[in-house]
Amino acid sequence: MIKKGMTRQIVLHYFIVVFLTILLVELVFLFAIRTYYYDGISNYLQSSFDNTRAPANYRDIVSSYSLDKAEVQVLDLKGNVLQNSTAFIVDKPVQTGDIPQALSGSTGRWIGKQAGTGEDVMAVTRMIKINGDKEYLVRYVTSLELVNQKLFYITMVSAGIGVIILIVVLMVSIGLANSIVKPINNIIGVSTLMAKGDFNVRIKGNYPHEIGELAATLNYMADEIVRSNQIKDDFISSISHELRTPLTGIKGWSETLVSGGFDPEETKLGMSIISKETERLIGLVEEMLDFSKLQQNQMKLVIGQVNLKEILQETMLNVWAKAEQKQIKLVLEPGDASYIVQADGNRLKQVFLNLVDNAIKFSPNESTIKLVIKELAPERVRIVVKDSGIGISTEFLEKVKDRFFQVNPNQGGTGLGLAITQQIVQLHKGEMHIESELDHGTSVMVDLPLLEKKPATPDLTKEAN
Repeated sequence: MIKKGMTRQIVLHYFIVVFLTILLVELVFLFAIRTYYYDGISNYLQSSFDNTRAPANYRDIVSSYSLDKAEVQVLDLKGNVLQNSTAFIVDKPVQTGDIPQALSGSTGRWIGKQAGTGEDVMAVTRMIKINGDKEYLVRYVTSLELVNQKLFYITMVSAGIGVIILIVVLMVSIGLANSIVKPINNIIGVSTLMAKGDFNVRIKGNYPHEIGELAATLNYMADEIVRSNQIKDDFISSISHELRTPLTGIKGWSETLVSGGFDPEETKLGMSIISKETERLIGLVEEMLDFSKLQQNQMKLVIGQVNLKEILQETMLNVWAKAEQKQIKLVLEPGDASYIVQADGNRLKQVFLNLVDNAIKFSPNESTIKLVIKELAPERVRIVVKDSGIGISTEFLEKVKDRFFQVNPNQGGTGLGLAITQQIVQLHKGEMHIESELDHGTSVMVDLPLLEKKPATPDLTKEAN
């Protein structure tokens, strides 16, 4: 007995489908065989009418229509038997279905049980005329016992073949079900271990079709979870270091200043360091809060009309001091028009601040960073931040926008900057692309829907040094 489960369902479904198919085929086959045999007998009896000469008188009817293995009866139009080729006496009028058919002018056929004996017989009847006016019914009656025995034998043989086919189908369906269920049971077992937190297990075996895809997907999921956990661990380690550094500076200078005995310059320096580290700490916390809001779809945008040129000019002014420390030149190429987009100005500025800040961070001293605005399509505008810095290898190019990912964790940061940037761009129905070549610089392209294009205004701040 097959236990409850998918195996039983598969076997049962296959078995029912094949059983119904075999039953239908056998019924059609047996009906066709029966029809073939009965029609053959009927045609043989009817051909005797066509091949027999009309008798000269009433007494010659039986002898004229005599036929081996068939009884010949001569009936009047009321069904009374007038002559019979056998000694069997019929004392009642014949009222079977072939009589009305013969009286209507066609050849009548009837299959049933012979009255008195209960034997299966076939009767074929036709009307004839003697001397052109006298009408009689000539009726052939033949036994169907031998034919029915042969049909019964054929039925038993076909039923036996059907049973054998069903047994084979049952065995094949069990094997097929096992070939499906065993991999699924294996997948369930491995999935259970994964659900308990063991992500080092993998589904082994090359399974075909959808089951193979399912196994590969689960293995990929486990790999991604392991990778995400590793990234999370690295992030926790990194953020702990990032938080500890400013806190250590704040604590150290606070304790130092509390002890007293410093001149105004030293006190000013200590307070400046405390202020700088506090801003750094606030930046880290805000970055994590932004990421949390984005992950929970809780970031609210204050949408309005934003001039891209003005946003980029403000961005350049905000990072000017940092660029000046490395003698990096910031160049704005605003194009031949003012481009207006529907956006949250502060969040859009956050995007470009992060991109330009990264460009400065990874660019060599005395290099140039370009900010380019150009129309991409009639309803699309592209902002490009291009540097000539260290670039990103192909291996890491697709991963740099992943959360917590850092090409070089030793350089500090949370690994959330580009992930947040990309999600803010997506909230504005835009796209962000990165093109980079190792040691030859990086270009970050932000595509946004264009609301309006205005004629260019005088450029007051094209370069910031």
